[in-house]
Amino acid sequence: MNRDFGARSTPYSKVAEVTIFFWIMKILATTLGETAGDFISMTLGLGYYFGLTITFSILSVILWLQIAGKTYHPALFWTAIIATTTAGTEISDFMDRSLDLGYFAGSIILATGLALSLAVWYYRVGNLRVYPIATPSAEIMFWLAVLFSNSLGTAFGDYLVDDVGLTFIQGALVTAGIIIAVAALHYFTRLNNVILFWIAFVFTRPFGATFGDFLTKPTDAGGLSLPREYASLITLALLLTVLYVSLRWSGRKSSPRSE
Repeated sequence: MNRDFGARSTPYSKVAEVTIFFWIMKILATTLGETAGDFISMTLGLGYYFGLTITFSILSVILWLQIAGKTYHPALFWTAIIATTTAGTEISDFMDRSLDLGYFAGSIILATGLALSLAVWYYRVGNLRVYPIATPSAEIMFWLAVLFSNSLGTAFGDYLVDDVGLTFIQGALVTAGIIIAVAALHYFTRLNNVILFWIAFVFTRPFGATFGDFLTKPTDAGGLSLPREYASLITLALLLTVLYVSLRWSGRKSSPRSE
């Protein structure tokens, strides 16, 4: 999905171009965020209060480096995405298990936060274009919307599994169906592509999260029972591989053909 998000010829943007590689890496980043977030709060036994403090401290440093930078750095950008997905896991679990709000109520609150962040973004910047983004004001609003989106996606994915009663595979199929429907609307209709982008961005989060749960949850709960640290390392290796391939592809695309 890259139609209407910005001119391809624009020479400067602080965020990644929205291509098929973007969406693959987004899904892998959400899987990594799910397993890493659970590793911090559950495997290490730090709890949701301390886990949330740790993840937000790391996220604050990474986002400061990302926003303060003058150019697009792929590794830093995707580290920031991973950090927001990890924080999103902690936020969703904190709202459900520490504040006892439940995943449905948490989803409503986070959806409202996302809508408000997009409204403030439009009011301050005058558009909701996600590529290119070059000004600090637009980038700050972008990352705020990303954090709400990843937290909402986590809460909705957990709602499907824990409250509705779907298995991890069924939850992944439901969210995959929504993503496919959004892709079809993008390519075959004239619906607003900014809205479609954020719908896809939200639902890639539960898709990746349910895959992460499938890797780590016990076999009697429908998972593979992999240790969270192993699942995180496997997902990180896949993410780095896709990032390398995307950079090679981007380099060949931008280089003039040899005579």
